[in-house]
Amino acid sequence: MATAAKLEKKEVKYLSKDFSNFKDSLIEFSKTYFPNTFNDFNESDPGMMFIEMAAYVGDVLSYYIDDRFKESLLSYAEEIENVFEIAQSLGYKPKLATPSSTKIDLFQTIPAIGSGDTIRPDYRYAMKVLSGTQMKSANGVVFRMQEDIDFANSSSVAPRSTTIYETSGVEPTKYLLKKSATVYSGDITTETFTFGSAKKYDRIALANSDVTNIMSVTDDDGNNWYEVDFLAKDIVFDDVSNADSADPELSQYSDDVPYLIRLIKTPRRFTKYMRPDGRTELRFGAGVSAGADEEIIPNPDNVGSSLPEGVSMLDRTFDPANFLKTKAYGLAPSNTILTIKYAHGGGVAHNVAEGSIIELKEKNISLTSTGLDSATVIQSKNSLGVINPHPARGGKGKESVIEIKQNALAHFQAQGRTVTKYDYIVRAYSMPAKYGAISKAYIVPDEQLEVAQFQFQKESVDGTGIFSIDKSLYGQDDSPETGAPKVPTRIPNPLALNMYLLGYDYSKNLATTNLAVKENLKNYLGQYRMVTDAINLKDAWIVNIGVEFKIMTKSGYNKEEVLLKCIQKIKNFFDIDRWEINQPIMISDISYQISLVDGVAQLIPFSIDLDGDGPGDPVQLPVRIINKWRTSDGYSGHIYDMGAAYKNGVIYPSLDPCIFELKYPDSDIKGQVVGSII
Repeated sequence: MATAAKLEKKEVKYLSKDFSNFKDSLIEFSKTYFPNTFNDFNESDPGMMFIEMAAYVGDVLSYYIDDRFKESLLSYAEEIENVFEIAQSLGYKPKLATPSSTKIDLFQTIPAIGSGDTIRPDYRYAMKVLSGTQMKSANGVVFRMQEDIDFANSSSVAPRSTTIYETSGVEPTKYLLKKSATVYSGDITTETFTFGSAKKYDRIALANSDVTNIMSVTDDDGNNWYEVDFLAKDIVFDDVSNADSADPELSQYSDDVPYLIRLIKTPRRFTKYMRPDGRTELRFGAGVSAGADEEIIPNPDNVGSSLPEGVSMLDRTFDPANFLKTKAYGLAPSNTILTIKYAHGGGVAHNVAEGSIIELKEKNISLTSTGLDSATVIQSKNSLGVINPHPARGGKGKESVIEIKQNALAHFQAQGRTVTKYDYIVRAYSMPAKYGAISKAYIVPDEQLEVAQFQFQKESVDGTGIFSIDKSLYGQDDSPETGAPKVPTRIPNPLALNMYLLGYDYSKNLATTNLAVKENLKNYLGQYRMVTDAINLKDAWIVNIGVEFKIMTKSGYNKEEVLLKCIQKIKNFFDIDRWEINQPIMISDISYQISLVDGVAQLIPFSIDLDGDGPGDPVQLPVRIINKWRTSDGYSGHIYDMGAAYKNGVIYPSLDPCIFELKYPDSDIKGQVVGSII
């Protein structure tokens, strides 16, 4: 008993982690607990050999324990297998390769129809170039289209240009059609896999490495299988052609919005797993039941208290494993053949130069030839050509270990959610163009203004305009009842956000987004928004403007040339790609751009009465910004008092989010040379 008590009191130190510390601890342990058994600690004593061997083993084990722990932390892991595993457990899929992309121009010719003043292009011969059409560059890199290109339609999403190609005398005989599309590099491969009886969490590996996109997965019954981020996710996006059969109300916008987003619940789904060796695995769910999920999940109503008067039996046990029998984590393929079509390949070699994509590898086209001349149909099909006016960029190889670590941590922090207002704006811009293009987005917390007239008004029917609300746009208005300014009261709604949107028309002028775009965006954002966030989609106001300026040139410079350069500077300044909703106009920035033109001596200021009340001290402005509003001239019809919006060299936007647009720069920029300085 005494010996047992002594053993129980033995103290073991756990701080030793290297050879010398292990050795010292073992010696101290021996001296403390075995003083009479072993007491010769001379380095030449055979007993020290066993102590040092034990210290050696402890040192090695300590190293591997530390190493394994380090490899379990993403920030410190070094082995590529561990980095891949941890990154994907955080939801980030490392990029095995990145394809390059570029814009291509597609061309085809069509005949003319009619005679005299009625000659026009015969769009019956216009083809549809289908998605998946492949083309290759001069060095053999294959590119593919992901969207259909229909030469018969012109829209804001896919505008078409038509020019005269051939003439007979002065009359056109052929027209040249041009449309642009985005293409991505990479080869297309189709593989088939045969499955027998269902296996929980079955997996397959694709033969080719560097897979960049799973294009389609179908079984031999024609069912689609959908890629998801994780198997518990059973709601996915699906494309529906925007036709009357899908939605009669939205089909009128099919030219601008060719597809509608539909959210579907599917048990047939899979996730991708990227392997360090460059290959890609498809992993499926555990569902093996043919019955409905509700038949296996226990009914809470059948949970009893075991009391005589209560329910004491369950029709199903509350076993968590039962969920693996359902489709809660997706079905496992069984007794079927899966056909998988995917793209693979990428890298810096795919970044080809402009003008190098000139060959169509295969022509995947559609043209209804009923009632058309067969020879002309053949000519139209053979006329299809392609070129890339811009170089292909973005191609690179597999991510490095450092890149995977940083991207995985960033991805995990984002959690695939939209939290900040910038998250919502980025998501709106990232919606695929086939669902409708969002060109401008701006988001603010939802607020109601107590004063109802604090809104834009459109021009009146008689074209005279409505100017009574000018100052109310900026937070105050002269009240005839009190003679004092009235300030609107803001009523915030912390649980809602207002997103203001605009798109482009086929001429790249700003336009309001149609109902189909808003419906798609609502469904698209719905998968990322916070549960507590409500998103109101609204149209931003378009305020069309003109610019006037007067300059004096330096002696010896061509006045017309200097004036044209000034106008070009203003065009560049108001390029709509540079402007966002609720961006103010800085008068000093405009005058600075003009001053940069070689030959400009000075700007001659305008004397402007901002309040419009007649006598008073006018303001001297180097340039004048005027509101263009008449719809009969092609403008938005929104009236805006530039004088009331001006303060300290800045023209501010309104309370209701708006954007300033120089819609017709060729006619709405008016410059004048009033003299020269020697």
